[in-house]
Amino acid sequence: METNKLDNFIETVDKEVHNFINEIDKQELIAAAKLITNSKKNHGRVHITGVGKPSHVAEYIAALNSSIGTPTYFLDTTEAVHGSAGQVLPEDIVIAISNSGQTDELKRTILALKKIGAKIIGVTGGASSWLSENVDVFLFAGVTKEGDDLNKPPRTSILAEIIILQSLSILLQQAENIDLNDYYLWHPGGALGQSILEEKGAKVK
Repeated sequence: METNKLDNFIETVDKEVHNFINEIDKQELIAAAKLITNSKKNHGRVHITGVGKPSHVAEYIAALNSSIGTPTYFLDTTEAVHGSAGQVLPEDIVIAISNSGQTDELKRTILALKKIGAKIIGVTGGASSWLSENVDVFLFAGVTKEGDDLNKPPRTSILAEIIILQSLSILLQQAENIDLNDYYLWHPGGALGQSILEEKGAKVK
């Protein structure tokens, strides 16, 4: 089996991720973090949604945020317009992920959520897309090449979505002043919990 296509993929990932990171708009990330922290002060909650592969990104970020002091609830985009939008309240924030920013299912969901009164943070590679123009804060997560001959299956675009939302999670963790005691409280199990005990010893209660 030849490795030239694999080499090309790795080179593409290196270039696309490097270019994306250099173009991250830190002010928009700060604006998104402020939107969430202000909502939390008013007892608002955070939800995250996406269609297709981005839905898996949404589930991961929901788990990540919840482990660092910002409980985040996964919202199925398709189910939202069939009743699941009821989990969202007017003071809540919804993070919506879509590579194109043009997905019909997501459009209907966003319109429904805005009628409820929720604020929307959009994450998309479509800088001039419907999603980018219909949100309260827009976080760009775009790449030029996915890394294969088809240039369709989401690969590097998924990495961009993860990186931008991990960056947001850093700001949210900072806002909550999370320390190892807090983190251990929410994650006492497994090798990770044990590593905290070993690192902090008696300091972890």
